[in-house]
Amino acid sequence: MPNASRLVSTIVSCEWLFQNQHIEELVILDARVLKADDFTSQTYIPNSRYFDIKGKFSDQDDEFPNAFPSQEQFEREARNLGINNNSLIVVYDDKGIYWSPRVWWLFKSFGFNNIAVLDGGLPEWERHNYNTINSLAISHWEEGDFKAKFQQDKMRFFHHILNIARDENCGILDARSEDRFKGIAPEPRIGLRSGTIPNSGNLPYTKLLNGNCLRPEEELKAIFKSFDIANRSLTFSCGSGITACILALAADISGYQNISVYDGSWTEFGTLTK
Repeated sequence: MPNASRLVSTIVSCEWLFQNQHIEELVILDARVLKADDFTSQTYIPNSRYFDIKGKFSDQDDEFPNAFPSQEQFEREARNLGINNNSLIVVYDDKGIYWSPRVWWLFKSFGFNNIAVLDGGLPEWERHNYNTINSLAISHWEEGDFKAKFQQDKMRFFHHILNIARDENCGILDARSEDRFKGIAPEPRIGLRSGTIPNSGNLPYTKLLNGNCLRPEEELKAIFKSFDIANRSLTFSCGSGITACILALAADISGYQNISVYDGSWTEFGTLTK
């Protein structure tokens, strides 16, 4: 990848980030989920800013978790993080690749594409023995000029899924484990029934990973090719809209373009249907 402020990939290596920390437009986002008393007991990549995925960047009035924020909310909170229209964003989390693809997909859903996921996240960064710090960057940045524009083709909601599940031109892939998909293992959300969206297939997100990192592009392509999804639009689901974005990231890298994420995923669908 060239040393430039314009990304040409949806995923970057720790080596790339280490070598390009000097880029003026660079914004590094930490997407892990932290409790209030966790902030001072963690390590971070230098100059990280905290992306509050479950708080400031979710619709808190929605009954389901991690709900898609409004355009106005997302724009306001992104500006509060000092993000500009010309920013270059790299997002990571502390699990390797888990929360960060959701942030990547949220920005794409609001019309911003100059963002990449850090392959392997913090664990891979630490494996390379790159420098870490014990506190997040404080709000010393100026308010950004980021402008959000909702891309309706990126996100799917309950009323869409009712139609997509009956459309042979559409494919749905579920990122949950095989046991949860088959109803062998219970859902982690108390009171949520087991089940699947009609006519969906199962692609556990863990199959796309090699340790903390995504599998190589050719391996990802082979995995997707094993499903009957050629020339079909693809919608990704999971438990609550997080790991579905890992599938979206891998599909994007594999060259699929007509893809979307079901925001409420099985938590919503399993609650609203019988």
